[in-house]
Amino acid sequence: QVQLVESGGGLVQPGGSLRLSCAASGFTFRSAAMSWHRQAPGKERELVARISAGGNTNYADSMKGRFTISRDNAKNTVYLEMNSLTPEDTAVYYCNAQRGAFFEAWGQGTQVTVSS
Repeated sequence: QVQLVESGGGLVQPGGSLRLSCAASGFTFRSAAMSWHRQAPGKERELVARISAGGNTNYADSMKGRFTISRDNAKNTVYLEMNSLTPEDTAVYYCNAQRGAFFEAWGQGTQVTVSS
């Protein structure tokens, strides 16, 4: 079955870095657009970054220059490199896969906490 498994979250100090990974299985990874989203307590889920099947990327404005999304089709894995983290980046980060209008999947999420 389709699975997206996030890892790499944790507690980091302000100004620090984390690298999230999302391992995918059960679908043709190379054909899917992959994205990261996040949801902070009391807030709606928001898009962080997206990478198309062809490797084109786009980012939410507040993440530009700090976050980098990448994918390794050989490993069926998408990554999110996060730098210069602030407490406002504290959230549960979710991996998403999408292909066309009929396929979408979500991971279970990984907690990122930025605090001193």
